[in-house]
Amino acid sequence: MKPQLLLVPVSSECSFSVRQDVVLHFYNRWHYHPEIELLHIEQGSGTQFVGDSIQNFQSGDVLLIGANLPHYWRCDKEYFENREGLFAKATVVHFRDNFWGDTFLQLPENRYIVRFLDKARQGVRLLGTTRSAVKPLLAQMLAEHGTARIVSLIQILSLVAQSDELEYLSTKDYPSYFDEADTDRLNQIYAYSLTHFTRKISLEEIATVANMSPNSFCRYFKSRSRKPYSQFLLELRVSHACKLLIEGKLSVAQVCYESGFNQFSGFNKYFRQITGKSPLQYQKSFGKPVR
Repeated sequence: MKPQLLLVPVSSECSFSVRQDVVLHFYNRWHYHPEIELLHIEQGSGTQFVGDSIQNFQSGDVLLIGANLPHYWRCDKEYFENREGLFAKATVVHFRDNFWGDTFLQLPENRYIVRFLDKARQGVRLLGTTRSAVKPLLAQMLAEHGTARIVSLIQILSLVAQSDELEYLSTKDYPSYFDEADTDRLNQIYAYSLTHFTRKISLEEIATVANMSPNSFCRYFKSRSRKPYSQFLLELRVSHACKLLIEGKLSVAQVCYESGFNQFSGFNKYFRQITGKSPLQYQKSFGKPVR
């Protein structure tokens, strides 16, 4: 897909940006930027798109998004209902890989950071003790200024670059060059799919959203996303099913139909195909009682 180039503002007195967002919900556009993004989701849950990866996000997640890697976050529907006390909160760091000059990363002591930043072009979710160690450092950066903030960022990168508690998100060869001409169309496709995936979406229906014929839409979507729309929709539904299974409030059969599947056999087949586990195995892996 062809995302929108986002310009990240940086103060003239700073070489990179650190901020905390407190909003009713996350709902940005499918976008990319030349800066690397380090993100701690302090509060909020929903669906994330990173390159060609579709997953859920939740409070406590820490991710690093490589330079020019397209991404998109949208909170769950309850965040759009103006419920009292429900909001989203995140700490966000944006930096370019040369913000410290063109020679710093060439130092032999930094070779492991260079290797990590290259792999981070796929997008990375931090896990375990690594995630736990990075969270307070990010909180610390919000209060820091000057050199102290740079030191904290280097400390984070050094820690993460030497960790094996990492989950890489997108495929290695996901393109990092884009034409912005059809950004609005692609964002309309995403937004419509996220709103209506729990029911049947016909090819004619989504093609109308894109203002295209069904045949043209099929070619268009596959050329941008490297997967048919039907596969994209399956991954979106399975991602939602994973969220419901982790919550443990519904039976597996209820999760099937709440996620937009019409047949239980098909739900099991596609869930296993995408996650490598059956719905019951997936639910048990999170210590949830089977219903």
